[in-house]
Amino acid sequence: MNEDAQVLALLHTLDQLSGPDHLEFPDGFDHPLAKAQATQLKDRLTKDFGHACGLDDEIQDASYYFKIAIPAEATEAGVPLGLRLSNFGNLAVVTTPGPDSHDDLDHAVREGALAVADRGRIEAALCDFGYTPVPPRLLHRPYDGVTWLAGEGSFYAGYGPHQGRATWWTRYFEYL
Repeated sequence: MNEDAQVLALLHTLDQLSGPDHLEFPDGFDHPLAKAQATQLKDRLTKDFGHACGLDDEIQDASYYFKIAIPAEATEAGVPLGLRLSNFGNLAVVTTPGPDSHDDLDHAVREGALAVADRGRIEAALCDFGYTPVPPRLLHRPYDGVTWLAGEGSFYAGYGPHQGRATWWTRYFEYL
């Protein structure tokens, strides 16, 4: 099984974990523990990039609770970077600078939006904290999971580029 197939299989497996009354997080989700881990990741990135990185931990009604911002002045390419941390399975996505900017980190490097050294710092930090990075190209596929988001004729009135249709981005990294 190739890497994309493995990640897609993981997305489908995690989709089975949602509680019966909510999509935002699986049963047993430990918000204080997740916040502590996100804070440690933000601190690590601040140290590695030599600039203060921001942590947005006030996100509600979403399938992710934390967003880390790496300022443009901290990156070799001069492009702000973002990381969203899902409430499911320690999934993470890196945006350069927005969700639809690049298909994956290889694409971001080829386009000059991400330096190889910066990519290495981010990937090492995510790995050290047990996060699984997910390429945006896989998240922008239509959602075909088990929740009502995949329902026949279902209209997702969400935010951003996916208004009107749910995607795997919606399921794990968006407001619901």
